[in-house]
Amino acid sequence: MISKAFDAIKNHDVIVIHRHSNPDGDAMGSQIGLKHVLETNFPDKKVYAVGDDARRFAFMDGSQMDEIDDSVYDGALAIVLDTSAKSLISDARYTLAETTIRIDHHIFVEDIADIDVDDTTFESCCGLVTYLVREWGLEVDSYAAKALFTGLVTDSGRFRYDSTTPRTFDLASFLLSKGFDATSIYNQLYVDSYENVKKRAEFVLAIKFTQSNVAYIYTDSARVSELGMEAQAISRGMVNVMGEIRGVDVWVNFTECENGVLCEIRSKNYDINQIAVAHGGGGHLKASGATLKDTAEAMQVLDELNELVTKGEKI
Repeated sequence: MISKAFDAIKNHDVIVIHRHSNPDGDAMGSQIGLKHVLETNFPDKKVYAVGDDARRFAFMDGSQMDEIDDSVYDGALAIVLDTSAKSLISDARYTLAETTIRIDHHIFVEDIADIDVDDTTFESCCGLVTYLVREWGLEVDSYAAKALFTGLVTDSGRFRYDSTTPRTFDLASFLLSKGFDATSIYNQLYVDSYENVKKRAEFVLAIKFTQSNVAYIYTDSARVSELGMEAQAISRGMVNVMGEIRGVDVWVNFTECENGVLCEIRSKNYDINQIAVAHGGGGHLKASGATLKDTAEAMQVLDELNELVTKGEKI
């Protein structure tokens, strides 16, 4: 499939790159990084990146999304990055393209594209994209490297998650050799204002525990408004304040939003993906998410996580 994907890239003059909505560093990094790579190596092709706003990842060069007409998809190639479910893709017009490719590192959920390049052994989609462009012999400039490195860092938890392998560091070394300022990326991602540091402390104080020591936080819509934060920023940004508590193997962050309740689940040694998938979500064995209907479904998920830990069936 790797060679078929590259053939499709070479054989199309117009390429539109998609990724999941509410982008994290890996989704934005892989999209912007791949766009830079294709523009550098195929200057005669028209390459577009589409989707919702970059938000906190707007510091990446080229993070401004392209606005294109439906007609652009006529005879075009659409590449979908970092998602395993159709419902998560930002801008559903990828289906209008002549040919579609999916490049992803999540557990398979459903068929999305004509050509699938899916490898769950990678810590990030950015890692997979970096591996591919290097295999294809394509030039990677500093702008592409900076974007790809961002996703490598965020999805590996700053190289701390157990998805991090010797290959991760090899890919990081390759990207760093392209000459960008890695410190500036860390500053953008992890240096924060005193007010936001205080907010994180409030979330720590809001942590509760089930009988089997599943840690959880539930933030209702009124509290989201009080904090002046986006629900997505709370959901993904605060989930790991529970991840370094001794004796906690599973933790979950529930955040009310316009569409229901955002649910981010993490684990050290349990397969929590099965529960996320059962509730319409997906992800990885130890890091998954879903959007739930309401508080009742959130409590159902919490009960299921508690039961999982109670049974003690670790992976």
